[in-house]
Amino acid sequence: MMEYVKPMDIEKRSFEIITQLLGDTPMEPENAPVIKRVIHTSADFDYAQNLVFSPGAVQIGLEALRSGCDIVTDTQMAKAGINKTALGKLGGTVHCFMSDEDVAREARQRGVTRATVSMERAAALDKRCIFAIGNAPTALIAIKELMDAGKLRPALIIGVPVGFVNVVESKELIIASEVPHIVARGRKGGSNVAAAICNALLYQLGR
Repeated sequence: MMEYVKPMDIEKRSFEIITQLLGDTPMEPENAPVIKRVIHTSADFDYAQNLVFSPGAVQIGLEALRSGCDIVTDTQMAKAGINKTALGKLGGTVHCFMSDEDVAREARQRGVTRATVSMERAAALDKRCIFAIGNAPTALIAIKELMDAGKLRPALIIGVPVGFVNVVESKELIIASEVPHIVARGRKGGSNVAAAICNALLYQLGR
């Protein structure tokens, strides 16, 4: 028999079910809201084990958002999914350069991906940023190269591209770095997961 839940209570009930199904799965209390929101978005409980958090990553992300940092993402889908109202109240905005004509043109001329050029554009922004990557492993590779060259210092990297080519390897580059990160180890991820992690942080600071 189906359970009747009022529309305004569906999310609350969903999180109650997620908490119940997780049972005594070990997780740091500060990481739990992120893990649960990703599961809520994906209905995939593997994320309880797959999400890798560098020490203090959640608190670092919260402080960055509280100070008005921006978010850079690699897909319009992730940009659409991030709560821009909540981010705007904190003084931040979301950037995605992937659809810009000049980015596509430069990528063709140089023989690189649009994600690579997009991350280079993001490195030129005059604000510190959280990078939320849900699709392009080349974005993570470009971020790492820019960091190594001293041209970029992200406030936090959310590395959750999905797929098969260079996905695992690009994530491991970020996990091995000293930059604060939240990474979905393995092949799973996606733009919806990147947005969910951003929103999990934002919602702790108000909607």
